Amino acid sequence: MGSGQSSDKLHCNRYLDGQGPPSLVQQANEEVNGKHRELNDCQPEGHMTWVILHKDLPGFPDDNTVQINYIFPEGIQTEKHPHPGQPHAGLRLCAYLPDNREGRRVLKLMDKAFNQKLLFTVATNEDGEDVVATASIPLKTQAEGASRDGGYPDSEYLKTVRKLLKDKGIE
Repeated sequence: MGSGQSSDKLHCNRYLDGQGPPSLVQQANEEVNGKHRELNDCQPEGHMTWVILHKDLPGFPDDNTVQINYIFPEGIQTEKHPHPGQPHAGLRLCAYLPDNREGRRVLKLMDKAFNQKLLFTVATNEDGEDVVATASIPLKTQAEGASRDGGYPDSEYLKTVRKLLKDKGIE
């Protein structure tokens, strides 16, 4: 340590060792920001539908957009959830994919994963409430806003999701 440096500043410089922020794969498979997220096939009952929007996503100027709608009503937790027998809040969530060959392929994989109850789980949020939350597959919940904000453009997203789903046995 130099004379003008404080050892308490080192924890703020997490990425100075050249590692950079965690990738989507690391976020899905490892502990990130102090919270461990694991796939445990305890998705509550819900519905998945999709529609085609006649607008493009950033990074996909020649394609329409697939909007996937996930709806989970309020329910009672099972033995696979944090507090069995207790209620959990519902969820309404939209996710987006480009309407092209690769996007349609990922849509089919997401549908398969949803039907196998692998995309969502019940978790306790920061406020101590039990809610339906995404499991280990990241979803693009913003049509725009850059990859770090859950949006597009993100040229690696479809490839990353295909790999993560394949790792979970979804092909």
